[in-house]
Amino acid sequence: MKNGSVLLGNTEMDYVSFGEGEKRLVVLPGLSDGLTTVKGKAWFLSVPYRKFFRDYTVYLFSRKNDIPEGYSIEDMADDQASAMKSLGIGQACVLGGSQGGMIAQELAIRHPALVEKLILAVTAPYANETVKAVVSGWMELAERGNHTALMSDTAEKMYSERYLQKYRKAFPYLSKLTKPSDYDRFLKNADAILRFDARRELPKIGCPTLIIAGSDDHTVGTNASSELRSAIAGSELFIYEGLGHGAFEEAKDFYDRVLAFCSK
Repeated sequence: MKNGSVLLGNTEMDYVSFGEGEKRLVVLPGLSDGLTTVKGKAWFLSVPYRKFFRDYTVYLFSRKNDIPEGYSIEDMADDQASAMKSLGIGQACVLGGSQGGMIAQELAIRHPALVEKLILAVTAPYANETVKAVVSGWMELAERGNHTALMSDTAEKMYSERYLQKYRKAFPYLSKLTKPSDYDRFLKNADAILRFDARRELPKIGCPTLIIAGSDDHTVGTNASSELRSAIAGSELFIYEGLGHGAFEEAKDFYDRVLAFCSK
């Protein structure tokens, strides 16, 4: 396992990697990366990917450390491409969740040679009305510094009611583990989401693509996955009934499904 970083201009991009396989899986996380990065978390983050270890080397990337004003999803994709090339990752299966799925879309559009297969999980092709309302609400809470409310609302928007009933009381305590020193990074990442729209470019994606969604997604809405499916020729769509934006955490077979798609 490795905790590393890649130099990008005058800043760095942190990543973790694990596994010993010749194939490559690149994972791009969601907006939570604006609160806490992958730095130093290789062992913890490796757990869901243990079945990949024999055939794959898995890389999880954060956004770069110094994020400028006006940084866009397209900029994030270009920096991701630079980071992959610096590490000698010529081509990979790319898994993007939520905001990471937006970056993955742009990576496949702008740097198609780097993306062998694409997995888009609980994400959207643009900032629809649901996305705008949810992300704007989170930004307001962050600007007020109300971290407990931010984490509680995030959980309410992510998880199924069954999951919430089991863990809801723990969220205020767990929120203390993710409180950043300031919210600048989070707000810049969130602002990029609000300006995102890849709809006109999606037909350029030509690699095999799997779209995974939850039927009750209260963060990106329930139409986002079908819009992606309609725009990306030959793409596959799987929907977890009864789950929402946290399907990648709640569905026990999520990573098995990703591995099967990458390996077939």
